Amino acid sequence: MPTTLSFRWYILIFPLLLFTVKNGNAQSIYRVGTMPSVNINFGLPNNWALHFKTESRLLFQSGQFGKEPVRDFYYVLSDISMIASRKTGLNTNLGGGYLVRILENQVIHRTIQQFSIVSQYNRFRLAHRFSADQSFNLNPNEEVKLKYVQYRLRYRIAAEFPLNGQSVDAREFYLKINNEYLYGWQNSGNDIEIRIVPIIGYNFVDKSKLELGLDYRLDSFLNATTRNSFWLSVNWFFRI
Repeated sequence: MPTTLSFRWYILIFPLLLFTVKNGNAQSIYRVGTMPSVNINFGLPNNWALHFKTESRLLFQSGQFGKEPVRDFYYVLSDISMIASRKTGLNTNLGGGYLVRILENQVIHRTIQQFSIVSQYNRFRLAHRFSADQSFNLNPNEEVKLKYVQYRLRYRIAAEFPLNGQSVDAREFYLKINNEYLYGWQNSGNDIEIRIVPIIGYNFVDKSKLELGLDYRLDSFLNATTRNSFWLSVNWFFRI
């Protein structure tokens, strides 16, 4: 049955990822912090919608596994994005948007294109998202601008399970698990990143919900030292 096979395939990702982390910890660096976000969705006529998101990253600790950690509160970045999407079929959406990333000493701009498929099954919802983005620096110095052009291809699979009953209703908890793969290249360099995000959410009403979980990211596969990022993810969603 396709539903069962898809679910089992998704579950197999967990031990594979844990095996990768276990074998890379000896020469890996890590960082620990928090990543709060606010997400506001605007419904528009003719199956259109606008998705506004603001997200920040704050670092608490970093270092190398097996060595003394460096503990310090540090602002990393803030993202502000707006994506317009349109429902193109019963379960499909096509969207595009723009993101501004604010760092300590520079601003990065990013264009985004994405296509998503959302399927509702008996006890859970499964979503696939295929996306691409292009990041660049609008520095008046052309040499610096070209240096920061980066391209990425992304695939994310997300499963959402109600913890009470058959669906996620008002004043109920739910479990969401995201798994994403990214391939990026910049000039002559390229890299792969894996993300896994288990989250517990609470649906206050139909238009407002809060999520809390761990956003784990493993990247720099193609470099000498892999990097593990552990972010406490706090997400608030509101629909207008």
